[in-house]
Amino acid sequence: MQKQQVYLDHGATSPLRKEALEAMLPFLQDKYGNPSSLHSPGREVRKAVERAREETALALGAAPEEIFFTSGGTEANNIAIKGAARARRGKGHLITSSIEHHAVLDVCRELAGEGHEVTVVPVDRHGLVALETVAQAIRPETFLITIMMANNEVGTVEPVAEIGALARERGILFHTDAVQAVGQLPVDLRKMKVDLLSLSAHKFNGPKGVGALYRRRGTPVAPLYGGGGQERQLRPGTENVPGIIGLTRALTLAVAELPEKSERLKKLRDRLIKGLLELGDAVLNGHPSARLPGNVNVSFNYIEGEALLLGLDLEGIAASSGSACTSGSLEPSHVLTAMGLDLQLARGSLRLTLGRGNSDSCVDYLLAVLAPLVDRLRKMSALYPGQY
Repeated sequence: MQKQQVYLDHGATSPLRKEALEAMLPFLQDKYGNPSSLHSPGREVRKAVERAREETALALGAAPEEIFFTSGGTEANNIAIKGAARARRGKGHLITSSIEHHAVLDVCRELAGEGHEVTVVPVDRHGLVALETVAQAIRPETFLITIMMANNEVGTVEPVAEIGALARERGILFHTDAVQAVGQLPVDLRKMKVDLLSLSAHKFNGPKGVGALYRRRGTPVAPLYGGGGQERQLRPGTENVPGIIGLTRALTLAVAELPEKSERLKKLRDRLIKGLLELGDAVLNGHPSARLPGNVNVSFNYIEGEALLLGLDLEGIAASSGSACTSGSLEPSHVLTAMGLDLQLARGSLRLTLGRGNSDSCVDYLLAVLAPLVDRLRKMSALYPGQY
């Protein structure tokens, strides 16, 4: 079998698409003015940034003044959560889930250290947050609920519409980390009862180092730091103009292509899941149907995930065992353990995330490589039945 190069880690980052790069190039070369400058080169760039804000808002169903450009999803999450806490008088209570990205969980822990109370609601074995559990956690002093739209590791899509409606009914702010969802799922902020939403360009074939925060008009959020007053003082600092242009172009195309792309990836995903489970002693992690169209997460018994990843990498296949942000950790995934997976299975997880460049041939190659690799690694395991 001839070795191939197959990229199956789009959940960590996706390749910059040609159209986004072409849109960025003028602002990396000829159109270099500072958008805060009053001279004509600066004004020209300012117009491009505001045009990009309008197009981003249109793609999400928001108003332009509700879009704030950031350095990515992590910064957007920090501004949303810490900013909402700073905007209130006195300490309060916020609710999050046990499977959030560390860009949310660590921020909540930081606020807890400052005197706010935090409730971390559990999830079921599929990684799903129950609306009833969130409702039961609400207190009179609850000011914010932050639940992700879709999980970055297992792909489970959370009931954000229902949670948002509950929060709106109780007069509580609702933030959702939609970094994995935007470009993968329909997002229409005219219909969603969301006050704050975070996204990152490199998850939908845009450039790295740029993202956005949606803040519904009238939502109280205090800035985290001072500066020149850019982004209407919520996120000061000279704007990453090429990044903003690339984000907008990639987002506009992703939204236009979403129906076709979603159906194509679902077919690849389901075929991949079927093939992986047929290898035996494997468990699908995440919800069987309410999951991202391109996400597959499977745990193999009697195998260490790191050994599996190294074996795949030697065959030209790029995959992961969970979030790229925690790939250096020896601890099992907090997402999988929160779902009740035992430690052995949690350590044997494999995350495969599909994207624009993947096809049936990618799935064929992966399955052809994986079958003998799994068999070989299991035979090397002291825990494998019948070894000794």
